[in-house]
Amino acid sequence: MRRWAWAVVAVLLGPQLALLGGLGARLEAQRTQQPGQRADPPNATASASSREGLPKAPKPSQASGPEFSDAHMTWLNFVRRPDDSALRKRCGSRDKKQRDLFGPPGPPGAEVTPETLLREFQELLKEATEHRFSGLLDPLLPQGVGLRLVGEAFHCRLQGPRRVDKRTLVELHGFQAPAAQGAFLRGSGLSLASGRFTAPASGIFQFSASLHVDHSELQGKARLRARDVVRALICIESLCQRHMSLEAISGLESNSRVFTAQVQGLLQLQAGQYASVFVDNGSGAVLTIQAGSSFSGLLLGT
Repeated sequence: MRRWAWAVVAVLLGPQLALLGGLGARLEAQRTQQPGQRADPPNATASASSREGLPKAPKPSQASGPEFSDAHMTWLNFVRRPDDSALRKRCGSRDKKQRDLFGPPGPPGAEVTPETLLREFQELLKEATEHRFSGLLDPLLPQGVGLRLVGEAFHCRLQGPRRVDKRTLVELHGFQAPAAQGAFLRGSGLSLASGRFTAPASGIFQFSASLHVDHSELQGKARLRARDVVRALICIESLCQRHMSLEAISGLESNSRVFTAQVQGLLQLQAGQYASVFVDNGSGAVLTIQAGSSFSGLLLGT
């Protein structure tokens, strides 16, 4: 009976006694451990055993100094940097979105052709040329005078020779517009057949005439008289004595067979009035106005 009682006690108290024995052995090991040493955690052995098969990273030697350690750490940081390709893509897409125009999309723009660009360039070049030309003329022109389109202007030449008898006043006609470059004929005021320019509006006009006079018949005379002169006139309404006229007087003492008589100036014409060229032969011989003599006019302003 006593044996059965001891067996029951051993079964009941066995686990508690084993636990107390393990705790005593652990306390005894801690007391016997040196003060500077530290106990490894329970999983330290397993971790160390799992890393035994992997190569260890080389440690920088103590003799290399801090410079080598800094370079080594820099290289390791560079190798372990994150992949920045996705970051660059995100930045690029964000920049593209920022460059886009704000607001709703509008209709597509007009198609620009090379012909359109060329035409716009020509217009810009023309405006720049006119602006520069205006700047060059501004110091020469009085205040308030600007460039404008010349509406009435002409330059014509006598088509054939015209005979002028002695002591007669003759109106020149039969002009033609030169085909050479530089000639001009603007407006509809000039009649080439009659040689008359009719003012389309009241204004101030500038006229000039260059007459090539052939006086070969006078060269055979012994002496010239004081009244042997020729007058070139530009008259209004063929009334050279009544209206204001432009006049130039030339003597006949020239040794050459042909000389040029020139007349020019300003006249004010009313709308509908005309101006023309006259030759007054005051000599005692016949004169000839050669072909190519010119007559020109220009509307300056109203």
